Amino acid sequence: MDLAFLHPLYEHPGPWASVYVGTSAPTESMAHERSLTAAAVSHELAEQGADEATCRAVHQAVEELRHDAEPHGRALFARDGRVVLDPPLAAPPPANQAFWAPLPRAAPLLDLAGEDPVCVVAYVDRRGARFELRDALGGEDAGAVVGRQWPVHRTSTVDWSERHFQLRVENTWEHNAAEVADALAVCQEDARADLLILVGEDRERHAVRDRLPQRLLDRVVEAPHGAGSRLLDEDVARIRAEHVRRLAADEVERFLAARGPDAEGRRGAVEDVADLVEAAREHRIDELLVRAEGPDTHRAVWVGEDPDQLAVRRTELRTLGLAEDRARSARADDALLRSAVATGAPAMSVTPAPEAADAGIPVGGLGALLRWT
Repeated sequence: MDLAFLHPLYEHPGPWASVYVGTSAPTESMAHERSLTAAAVSHELAEQGADEATCRAVHQAVEELRHDAEPHGRALFARDGRVVLDPPLAAPPPANQAFWAPLPRAAPLLDLAGEDPVCVVAYVDRRGARFELRDALGGEDAGAVVGRQWPVHRTSTVDWSERHFQLRVENTWEHNAAEVADALAVCQEDARADLLILVGEDRERHAVRDRLPQRLLDRVVEAPHGAGSRLLDEDVARIRAEHVRRLAADEVERFLAARGPDAEGRRGAVEDVADLVEAAREHRIDELLVRAEGPDTHRAVWVGEDPDQLAVRRTELRTLGLAEDRARSARADDALLRSAVATGAPAMSVTPAPEAADAGIPVGGLGALLRWT
């Protein structure tokens, strides 16, 4: 997950209100339900010590969600009487939640607004293809390719006089597949699509895939639906979810392979909180891995206003130029996320299936792949 959109949360010091609110299908009582939710989360923030202006800003923002078209909900981050960021969620939160803390409670976003792959679905036939953009919020038309229209059908005869015609049909198919592949590559780049789903008969799908650039092949999924059929939302959701799981599994595999020292005695991955804090201070985190239920995620660390002011023990902050009385206790996952945002490192939620061999990796719930240059 690219964390660049979180930069506004770290341009000002805390404390911060962080609220996760689910939305549901419109009902006659929605306005009343939103009012109750707004009152509940603002009351919870006040109980935790939030100032009145910030509670009021959150209350108003939650009430206004009754006009929101987002199907799953929003996260709201507020300070000093103003909502600073309100990203939509790609999955509903398990419950409405409110936090008042020195740092934004951003870690749940890795699961709730994290990997949300954009797909280009290509409905391919012998004459060309039509494209559709699909994501968690639905789909929209993304154009079409019209190739050569004749000849596209073989004859049933085995007469040698038809051989020339059959070759022309083959040439038409190959020409159209190349045009579709070129257009699909352009569409992927324009849409920054994470996945390309090819729908159609076997031969047409394979012909397009074989002509795509090498860099896109690991993004391609083939759906065995006949030409002219529309891929159902549940099919797209399943393919997107499988893609996210595959990415997480690949990153865990990389992490496991990098934990041992290299020829120079340097480790390419760490998971102990003290090692993670040191790597964050030295800007060596290349990618942060978070397993939400891990015990180290909510372990307390000490932070200052600067992302580099991060320590396991409060007394360590003196060496970083911060007086102890200005240090604040924060969750380890949120503190490390702030450091990742500051250095441009991505983060990923890793939640393997419980029966998987790597279900408890990283062991404490936090890990990082490191960079040394």
